Amino acid sequence: MRRRHSVPQSRLRQFSLGALLLAIFASLLLAQEAAPEVIGPQSKFQKAAVIQFNGSIDGWTKAYVERKLAAARQAGADLIVFEIDSPGGYLQESLDIANKLNSLSGVHTVAFIPREALSGAALVSLGCDEIIMRPTARLGDVGVIFLDQDFMFRHAPEKIRSPLVTEMRVLAAEHKRPPALAEAMVDMDSEVFHYVNERTNAEEYLTEKEASSKADSADWEKRELVLESKKGSFLTVSGERAKALTLAEGTVANLDELKARYNVAGKWKTYDIDNIDRAVYILTLWWVTGLLFVLGLVGVLYECCAPGTCIGGLLALTCASLFFWSRFLSGTSGWLEVILFGLGLVFLAIELFVLPGFGVSGVAGLLLLGVSVVLASQRFIIPETAADLTITIGSIATLMAAGFIFAGIAYAMTSYLGRIPLLSQLILTPGGAMADATESIDATDTVVPAAKKVAVGAIGRTTTILRPSGRAIIDGERVDVVSTGDVIGVNVDVRVVEIGYGRIVVEEYVG
Repeated sequence: MRRRHSVPQSRLRQFSLGALLLAIFASLLLAQEAAPEVIGPQSKFQKAAVIQFNGSIDGWTKAYVERKLAAARQAGADLIVFEIDSPGGYLQESLDIANKLNSLSGVHTVAFIPREALSGAALVSLGCDEIIMRPTARLGDVGVIFLDQDFMFRHAPEKIRSPLVTEMRVLAAEHKRPPALAEAMVDMDSEVFHYVNERTNAEEYLTEKEASSKADSADWEKRELVLESKKGSFLTVSGERAKALTLAEGTVANLDELKARYNVAGKWKTYDIDNIDRAVYILTLWWVTGLLFVLGLVGVLYECCAPGTCIGGLLALTCASLFFWSRFLSGTSGWLEVILFGLGLVFLAIELFVLPGFGVSGVAGLLLLGVSVVLASQRFIIPETAADLTITIGSIATLMAAGFIFAGIAYAMTSYLGRIPLLSQLILTPGGAMADATESIDATDTVVPAAKKVAVGAIGRTTTILRPSGRAIIDGERVDVVSTGDVIGVNVDVRVVEIGYGRIVVEEYVG
């Protein structure tokens, strides 16, 4: 009989336990190898937002970015992506936006460049924590131009360029990007080389001056020139090149791929131009601005022709409110412009009702109104660049065109307003004896021009109410007159006190 050999139970249990542990360990290794590659910071962001950033950079763009940024932060976004597609714009606005983004705390900012971020847009991108580009997108060319004394636009000299170079280098250094490459975007004479430390194998992009100023300068070997920084050109690089030069943190094909780069727990919210932004943009168009000017002036004139109806006053107030509201939201106006506008109105009121015929108050009022309107349409006082000069000329041209159009409308209103069926009902006419006196005037009577010789001291009688201008019969002739400031009724004796500048000034005469 053969003898059966049996395995002890303790050894079986040990074998089973070892096999189980081996299987668990192997599965963990396989899971780790199969896990997808993590790109960039993940799982630490709860809410993300995308802010569209397109077109040229100006005061409207700055105000738009500030509004959208505030809305995104209020919604709790801790990751904000600026989708930038811009050729640049005004230097000061670009600097303001870049410094605003650089100073943010509690939020991670990303500049996504699908096509181009040039000039001021490149400056804005450097203010973000990360720069992600499409491989073929462009970044750089922050050349500054200015208006020279001979009124020619030239590239900025060292005196103007130096502060911007400092800003660019600081922004680049704070986000661990090569400051020398950022400087080369501004300075066309700054050449950048690839340096390698022979002792540590560290690599940096430096100018020759930077390399020689290092404490261990002897260890740094100069390699090839960064071709995009050669003399005579502002550094501009593609997405792939920016990644290779460590100016950008990575490249993606589109926005969806960028979103996949971050593991955000919540949904992505997109902030784009809304109805308020569109309204502000439309109201800042030159022809809409001119229309507001014309309508506002027409409203003032109509209120003078038909006092008490409030229609003209409300129209003028609405136009002024829309103008300054749009300028406030676009970032070109402040309270100074509003104060200047108010002072202009006060001076005009003094000219009309307190010191009529003197002229100084009226001219000062018109100048204050014009200056306030021009300043409210721009963020500078004296133009320094080609774009600045274009804006100033455009504002002045719009104002002058509106003035000419208003002059034609004013002539038509003063000549035919009383004959228009609907509007004539809104004009206040004197009642009682005044009405009888007014109706007794023959509509066919002609008015003698103010240039006709009328002696100072001559006595006449009013045929219309003087508020302060109107008509009177003096020496048997009907003439246009203006009172010294007081309102004078119909059929009141008046005396000529002054003749000049095409006007006959009268005062009430008590014989």
